[in-house]
Amino acid sequence: MFESNEIRADISTKSVLDTLDTVRELPLPPNFLWGAATAAYQVEGGAQQDGKGPSIWDEFSHREPSVTSGEDGDIACDHYNRLAEDIALLSSYGVDVYRFSICWSRLIPLGGRNDPINEKGIAFYNTLIDGLIAHGIKPAVTLYHWDLPLELHTRYGGMLNSADFQADFEHYARLCFSRFGDRVKQWITFNEPYIVALFGYHSGILAPGHSTKTGHDSTTEPWRVGHSLILAHAAAVQTYATDFLPSQKGNISIVLNSDFYEPYDATSEADKAAARRRLEFYVGWFGDPIYLGGDYPESMRQQLGSRLPQFTEAEQGLLKKTAPHNTFYGMNHYTSQYARARTTPPHEEDHTGNVEELTTNSKGVEIGPLSGVSWLRVTHKQFRKLLNWAWDRYQRPIYITENGCPCPGENSMALGQAVDDQFRVRYFGLYIDAISQAINEDGVEVAGYYAWSLMDNFEWAAGYSIRFGITHVDFATGTRTPKKSAAYLEETFGKRRAIPRNGNIANGIP
Repeated sequence: MFESNEIRADISTKSVLDTLDTVRELPLPPNFLWGAATAAYQVEGGAQQDGKGPSIWDEFSHREPSVTSGEDGDIACDHYNRLAEDIALLSSYGVDVYRFSICWSRLIPLGGRNDPINEKGIAFYNTLIDGLIAHGIKPAVTLYHWDLPLELHTRYGGMLNSADFQADFEHYARLCFSRFGDRVKQWITFNEPYIVALFGYHSGILAPGHSTKTGHDSTTEPWRVGHSLILAHAAAVQTYATDFLPSQKGNISIVLNSDFYEPYDATSEADKAAARRRLEFYVGWFGDPIYLGGDYPESMRQQLGSRLPQFTEAEQGLLKKTAPHNTFYGMNHYTSQYARARTTPPHEEDHTGNVEELTTNSKGVEIGPLSGVSWLRVTHKQFRKLLNWAWDRYQRPIYITENGCPCPGENSMALGQAVDDQFRVRYFGLYIDAISQAINEDGVEVAGYYAWSLMDNFEWAAGYSIRFGITHVDFATGTRTPKKSAAYLEETFGKRRAIPRNGNIANGIP
C-alpha cells in the first residue's frame, strides 16, 4: 500500500518519541521566569543598513570557498525590518523575558573606543527595548554573541590583544549601559566564551577561523583569547558596578555553556577523574576566575603549563573585586556525554583535559536518544546533575539562558509537519522537569528558562540547515509560523507555576 511522505514522517516521529521518557509536568516557583532567546547575527539581517559596520561573521560567512554552506546572515530572519511583528509574536507567546544580543558594529561601526557612534543603531535597540516593555516583556541583553567588529580584528588582532580588546569592550559596554540601562535589568557580557575561544581559535570552524591548518598557533591562541574574555568581562562588570548599578539596580554576569560528563566506566577511578577534569576544562576555565575571584583550575595549570596565561597581581585584584557583582550564573546547555580517560600523554593541542568524549559507555549504553543533529542527544537526567554541579561550585542563582533542540528530519519536513514538533515539546518538558527536581528536591536555585530559539535562524557554520526555533521561518519569504512547542511552553509554565510545592523560591529579574 502506498503511504504519503507525511504519513511516513508521522510514523517515524512516533517511533522516535517512543524512545523518550514521559514528561511529569513537575512544579516550579510561582515567580519563575520563562522566555525565548536569539542572537543578533543569527536573526537581524540588515547587514549594511543604517550605517552598520561589518563584523567578523560578515567576513567569515562570505569567504570563498564557503565555510558556511554557501549561506550567510545578510538577511537571516530579517528581524531588523520586522521588529514590530516579532515583538507581537513574543507577546502572543506570553513570554516573561526576551534575551537578545546587541550587534557591536551596529552601534560603533568600527568598534573602537575612539570611533564614531551610529545613532541609527542606538535607535533600533531603543525601539526594541521600548516595544518589549510596552508588551510587559523584560529585556535580557547580551553584549557580545560572537560578532566582533571586523575593524578591531584587522586593527590589532581582536581578542589576541588583551589590553586593546579590554579597553574597547569596556567602552562599548559603557555605551550600552548609559543608553539602555535605565530599562535593561539583566546584562550578559559574553555568550559562551568557551566556544569563542575554541571554535574560533582552535578548530577554526567559527569566525575568525583560526586553526593550525590556517597557519595559526592552536596551542596558545585559545588560552590567550579566553584570558582576554575574562579580563574584558571583569572590566565591564566593574564599570557597571561602580557607575551604573547604584541608579539602575540591575544584574550582570556571563553565560557559560557546557555539556555534563558521566564516567565512561562508572567503576573506573580514572574515568571518574576524567569526568571531573572535563568540567573543569569546560566550565572552570571561566567560572573559577569569574565567580570565585581566583585562578584557573589546577588541572588546567598542570596540563597546559606556560601556555595558560598568568593573572597579574592587578588582574587578580580586579577578579576578586568583581566576583561578588556576578550576581547570577547564565547556563547554556543542550546535551551530555561520557568521559573516558586517555592513557597517553595529552597532545599539545588538547583542550579537554586529556579526555575522550563518547556517546556510549563501557556497557554499550547510549547516553540518550538522538535529536535532529548529530551532536545533541536528549540527556535531561544529566542536565539535573549539571545544575547541581554549578550551584555547588559557584552558589549563584542559575538562569538557563539557552536550551532546545532540532527535531529529527525537521529541515526536510513540509510546513504542517515541522510545526507539529512533538519531539521538541517532549525535550522541553523533560528538561523543565529536571529544573523542577533540582529546585524542589536538591535545593538548587534556578530563576529562569529561556528557550533556544524564538525562531529558526542562521545556525552559524551550518547555515540554515538546522532548525532550533519554536517558530518556523520560511527563509524565502520570511513568514513566521508558530510551532506547537511555543504553545506548549506558554501552557506548561502557566500550569507548573500554579502548582503548590515546597522548596526554594528563586528571585527574578528586578
